[in-house]
Amino acid sequence: METAMSFSIQAGCPAVRRCGSATDMADAVGEMYASGAEDAILVWNLVPVRLSYRNDVAVLLDDLVPLLEEVGRPGFTDAQVFWGSDTFSAEWVIVREGDSLRIRARWHSTPGNYESLLAERGDVVVPAEEFVGEWAKLLRRIVTDVGAQCAELEDSDLFGRAKALLARSSDIPAACAAPT
Repeated sequence: METAMSFSIQAGCPAVRRCGSATDMADAVGEMYASGAEDAILVWNLVPVRLSYRNDVAVLLDDLVPLLEEVGRPGFTDAQVFWGSDTFSAEWVIVREGDSLRIRARWHSTPGNYESLLAERGDVVVPAEEFVGEWAKLLRRIVTDVGAQCAELEDSDLFGRAKALLARSSDIPAACAAPT
């Protein structure tokens, strides 16, 4: 089943708390967002899947940033990623088809136990630029919050790479207003 908007991310505006320092970007995300904070929503062929900033997104970052870097390379043909947090676990095989990406997923666990429904909905086909743009909304939210709330990251490599990705996709709107 392919739809006009088969893949999207709703980053939301989760409540943020101050973190003085963190080991790295993933650690900062785990500290900044409380368990009850607003979730991000990944929409896969019209099925919404909640992603907890604290428990899911913090774990996904180590794979997300390199994946978006790879997809953005001119010679990109395919990639495989394993999303492996406690509540969101899936394997994605991503293959370029012209200007689009076909994403084949094998769902292991999702909040709400939507694995069977997601499998029934099949592959997602999304323009590569749109795929990166959707994830960039989530990254922009995190980079903005880490920049505003964390005094220091011991390892800032992933944070710097995420900022560079966002700079290359500066035409992507912010997830919501930056904190003041």
